Amino acid sequence: MKIITPIILIWFNHLALGFNSFIPPASIHQEDSIKTILFEIKSKDTEHISYLFGTHHAFGQTFFESLNTAKQRLLKSDMLIVESLNILGQLAEDIINQRTIETNWLKYLSNDEYQFVESIFSKSKVDLNKITPTELYVFLNRYYNENVCQAKQKGDEQLSLDDYIGKVASDNELKLIGLETVEEQLDIIRKDVEGMPRKVHKKRLGTITQKIKSSNNDNCSEIAWYQAMNFDYHFDQPCQNILVLTDRNNRWLKELTNHLKTNNCFIAVGLSHLMFECGLVNQLREMGYSVTPILVK
Repeated sequence: MKIITPIILIWFNHLALGFNSFIPPASIHQEDSIKTILFEIKSKDTEHISYLFGTHHAFGQTFFESLNTAKQRLLKSDMLIVESLNILGQLAEDIINQRTIETNWLKYLSNDEYQFVESIFSKSKVDLNKITPTELYVFLNRYYNENVCQAKQKGDEQLSLDDYIGKVASDNELKLIGLETVEEQLDIIRKDVEGMPRKVHKKRLGTITQKIKSSNNDNCSEIAWYQAMNFDYHFDQPCQNILVLTDRNNRWLKELTNHLKTNNCFIAVGLSHLMFECGLVNQLREMGYSVTPILVK
């Protein structure tokens, strides 16, 4: 098992932020305003102390290394739990390249757009023609966040924030647990836009491609919002995506609660999974856990 993921693949392995489950809040409700992405989890039934960390998959090494408290809590833990592990033979690269159906990109991209996208994938092991339009859109949005919005810093390893946390955990011999497989995540991407008209795929691919080509940073509010850490977690509002958030959170909780009883866990998942009524913070509290925000620095 390896934590390090080839540069093109890291965009496919994590869904919650940078995909359509994420909507920066337009207003802040004071009771739900929390200036952190780190929560401490305790229970009267166990002496174990765990932590819940909300990631943004477009960030990387420099960002996490600036969060002194978060890294200290990770190293105090004996188990890291993430959305998925990168297992050789089960990577997005392996799954995509084994497909027999190819995408006719002339139906979705102009010649210029296709040549631009092809240049991005020129050094990738992933067969561009076997990627779906939705997977390409997810990838291009992450590429936009990292390169145009500069979520990653110069010198950062080509790892998502989640994968860098995984590398630190692996280097320090923490046990690693994945909540789902990469194949399951790719299937969620497919189901979430099932039935979307081709013209909609084409329009949004054209829009994000143009933003990247022109280095237009007018849509970088998501990155600024995450960096500022002044969040409204909307604990009193329903989740906005049942497939991507509600259903996954409910499945994850069954496994998480088992590990919380026996281990000091550091749980690193997309920030959206901590938010709203169906979020992990709210549901753990309803189950009797004490879930307390703590500063990350």
